[in-house]
Amino acid sequence: MAGLATATAAATAAAGVAGEAAAAPRSRHRGASRLGPPCVISTWDFGVAANQAAWAVLARGGTALDAVEAGARVPEADLKNHSVGRAGYPDRDGHVSLDASIMDARGNCGAVAGLENIAHPISVARRVMEKTPHVLLVGAGAEQFAVEQGFPREELMTPESRAAWQDWLKTHDYHPKANSEMGTYGKAPTADPLGTPGGKDNHDTIGMLAIDAHGDLAGACTTSGMAWKLRGRVGDSPIIGAGLYVDNEVGAATSTGVGEEVIRNVGSFLVVELMRQGRSPQAACVEAVRRIIRRKPDGARDLQVGFLAINRRGEVGAYAIQSGFSYALCDARRQDGLMPAPSFYPGPGPA
Repeated sequence: MAGLATATAAATAAAGVAGEAAAAPRSRHRGASRLGPPCVISTWDFGVAANQAAWAVLARGGTALDAVEAGARVPEADLKNHSVGRAGYPDRDGHVSLDASIMDARGNCGAVAGLENIAHPISVARRVMEKTPHVLLVGAGAEQFAVEQGFPREELMTPESRAAWQDWLKTHDYHPKANSEMGTYGKAPTADPLGTPGGKDNHDTIGMLAIDAHGDLAGACTTSGMAWKLRGRVGDSPIIGAGLYVDNEVGAATSTGVGEEVIRNVGSFLVVELMRQGRSPQAACVEAVRRIIRRKPDGARDLQVGFLAINRRGEVGAYAIQSGFSYALCDARRQDGLMPAPSFYPGPGPA
């Protein structure tokens, strides 16, 4: 844990600086990348600092599992991030609850959902994987387990999050909106709490995938979930096969966006299975997004879901419903790469 804490602290500081296929609209962005190994990729622009913490592990020969845990802890500790970790916006009743999952090269996995009063759910998820016969612990049981494992109870509601929640209470809108936690990174509580689906500040979950020097993969996914959600709501992030899936023979995938749609389509597992069938990571992500759209053609225009994937050769793919999804890349050549993902519905943004 000392090594993780050091890498996390260093990169937390860096975070402050840093219809059918034929009918699909053409994306203005192209193409996939090829990395490492070792290498690490993650969702959204705050993934750059997370990747740098993971790289500190990979560069010294550490495992992909240690790397993704170290990386995921960075946004969990970032007080400007209101959609991951301790500064996450609460549910409509004022409770900050966190979800996370982790998976290694051998198919071992652990997860927590609805975890309150514990700042680093990704590390608790790893303890679930390594110290119990279970995969998923939830709510009060997850918190009890975390405390028994030595994690301190902490107040997760920050003054900024409380101010935003109290402002939201003036309307008492009990219908959580897609990506309601977006558009808030580093902004004052008076900023529009809803943002624009798929916009450049439209962040939620961080998903992270790594390949270490031995060619082994691992993944992590962590979030505070949808802002102003119903108490007890759980999205895709802690659901193995939905928000995260790793298969060391093939590759790994993670997701971001409206978790309910990812769960309905078992999205990350779908991406990995498509890669197993021979599709590239890019083609697999495209098909997973289009499947969501085909199943909900009338509502997809107002949703954001994005997938990020990597295969054993280090080939990377990413695709989203809306424009604005970005992903961070890191290997020996560059540790601060950031790419816009292509999307089904192109919009304003860099070509």
